[in-house]
Amino acid sequence: MKAIEIRTQSREELVDITGRVKEEVSSSGIRNGVCTVFVPHTTAGVTINENADPSVKEDILMTLRKIVPDNLPFRHSEGNSPAHVKACLVGSSVQVFIEEGGLKLGTWQGIFFCEFDGPRSRRAFIKVSSG
Repeated sequence: MKAIEIRTQSREELVDITGRVKEEVSSSGIRNGVCTVFVPHTTAGVTINENADPSVKEDILMTLRKIVPDNLPFRHSEGNSPAHVKACLVGSSVQVFIEEGGLKLGTWQGIFFCEFDGPRSRRAFIKVSSG
């Protein structure tokens, strides 16, 4: 398992980590298996979505802001309850099949670290398994 560091720049942003995940798959030497990406944070997540058009990332964040507005009567005293809820909606892990040494992503797919309480220094764990 490998930990990668991610430095986010904004309160909310989607960071494309596809290249870094591909590097880990390649360096593992595993030709066929599964790659798991896990985010160990309660106010961040990880997802797979389109990485060709940057406006898709903006649309995802806009929609999450509408679903989980900041002005609800949250009880959590730190003031970051919307980030916790968004992280629950997005999820903390993704899995991608590995075939012939590469990620079996769709043509337009990328893997995104989802920041909801930044800017911060974060981590994601990448585990490559044969099988």
